[in-house]
This record gives sequence, C-alpha cells and structure tokens, in this order.
Amino acid sequence: MLNLFTRPFRQPQPDLAGLGAGFIALPLTKGCTVPAGCFAVLANREGHTRRLSEGARAAILEGESAWCVHPGPYQCELLPFAAAPEIGLRVAFAIDTPDPRETQQRFDLYLASEGEAQVALGGFVASLEAALQRELAQGNLELPPCTTFEEWNAFRTGFNQLLYTRFGVMVDDCVPVDLGASRDMAALLSARLALQPVPAAALSPKQEAFDAAQEDAKALRRLFLELPGLMCGWRLAILPGDCAAFRHHQELLRRLDLVSLSVGTMPALELAAPGQMLPGAEQLRRARHSRRAAAALDEAWALLARMKLSDAAMVPLLLEEADRIVANLECDCAARREVAA
Repeated sequence: MLNLFTRPFRQPQPDLAGLGAGFIALPLTKGCTVPAGCFAVLANREGHTRRLSEGARAAILEGESAWCVHPGPYQCELLPFAAAPEIGLRVAFAIDTPDPRETQQRFDLYLASEGEAQVALGGFVASLEAALQRELAQGNLELPPCTTFEEWNAFRTGFNQLLYTRFGVMVDDCVPVDLGASRDMAALLSARLALQPVPAAALSPKQEAFDAAQEDAKALRRLFLELPGLMCGWRLAILPGDCAAFRHHQELLRRLDLVSLSVGTMPALELAAPGQMLPGAEQLRRARHSRRAAAALDEAWALLARMKLSDAAMVPLLLEEADRIVANLECDCAARREVAA
C-alpha cells in the first residue's frame, strides 16, 4: 500500500523560459526555489515589497505577487528623438543591487505599481525610451548636434540618474549609433501615421479606444503606491538655503500629501453616489484625468532625478517646476473625483 505521507512533496519549477533574454521578470509560484543568478521580488496589495536571493524558497504569503527577476545585463537601442529614427543610443543596463540605505528598492516599487504578471524586455525598453524622449523634449536633458565631451558627460550623468530614479536600473554603457542603415524609414513613417492619436475632443465615448476601468485602476494604483516614496525623495533631495525657499518647499510637500490623501480616498470609477451609476462618458472623462495624473507623476520622478544632481543655485527653478507638477496633480485628482465636468 502506498503511503502518501512518506513521499516528499516537490513543487514543480515554473516555466522561466526567456528570462534574462526576452523577459526581465516572470511570475514565481509558491514553494519554488529562486534560480541561480536571479532574485525574487514579492509584493503585497499595499505595495510593500521584499527580496529573496538565489537559492531561497519562495514562501509567498496570501495576497502577495511574486516575480523571478534576472538582473541582466541587457542591451537595447533607444531613439532619443522620435522625429529622427536614424539617431540612436546603444545602451547596456542592469537591475540595481539592493541599496541598504533604502527601505524599498526603486525597481521593486516599479514591479509593485506598474509590473504586469510578466515584464517583457521590449515593453520595459519602450518605457525607458519614452522617459528619455520626454526629458529631451522638455529641455531637461540636452543632446545637441556635434556634442562635445563636456555636453556628452552632462547628458550621461542626467540620463543615468533618470533611469536609476525612475526605474531602478544602472546604465553600464551608452554610446551613440547610426541606425539609418538598419531602419526602413518609409515603414516607420507609415506606422507612425497609423498610430497617430486622434484628439480626445474629436471622439465620441463609443469611438475612443481605451479601457476606462483598466487604465483608471492602473493609474490610481501607481499614484497610491508611488506618491509616498516620491514625497520622501523630494524631502531629502533638496535642502533650501533661505527661509522663503524652505517655506515654499514645505508647502509643496503639504500639498503633495493632500494629493496622496485624495488618491487614497478616491471614489469608484463607475459610481456617482452610493448605488447610483455614472454615465459612460463621465467614466471616460474620469479615466482621462487619472492618466494625466500618472503622466504628472512621471514628471515628478524625473524632477527628483534632477534634484539629486543640482546645486543650491538651481533650487528656485526646481521649486517652480515642482509647483507646476503639484498643481497638475491637484487639478487632475480633483477632476477625477468630480461627478460631472
């Protein structure tokens, strides 16, 4: 007679094919062992994260999500200017090792707030590229033609800090490359025209192709989990030297704290009042404001990267930029709470 109690139970290892190549992170199941050369990130519903090193058994608690992460290195090609697809940057990067000075690693927060079940390398690189293009378009980073060594070093410093602050990755190498010979310009232009968004004002609620519930939930989760870490970063990264700047800085943090409170008490997307459904057009409007607030959050992380590299002379300009970003967050979060436009 077979005695089941004497047989050791072995949890089958999850399928991690492509990890470290096409995927940065893949889901990990309970009881599995973290493979060699990888680490695991576990996050609960509140966004608290913890790491497990290689060889550890994944003791996943109820309500936790777990990823097996390969730190790299990875290599990709980024387009710094969307209008110039022949100009590229060949970038080698890796996921940062744990910093004992931080209570939560930035890449772990990225997984908890933005990570899907699988984090594909292509999607992650697209996020890196979008962050780079936005900073160049706004003039916060500069990469002029015939860049000098001093200009290149300044760009590299800002670029490295941007990716570390926003995504928790370390840039190992970055060199300019000519992609003209490897890109089909006609196909790129045709694809860009096909993907060119139509202004939302020109679309009816039925024509607008976006899942309001999904986009709203993703944006609000990001705001709920990332705003506390952002406030902590702003509080430590900039130290105003005079009383007026100090009061301005404290007022910005107070307003940002109220935004965080507003996000934590945000009403459900589909409800105008308890038991009263909101029309579909108003749900779309609410979701658009959620997405705009998430875009302002991206700008806030990029501003934090600049704060860490700035000197005292830049404090007034940084505070003005912070004022604009906080005002956008306040406006969009308030509009998200409104029942009607």
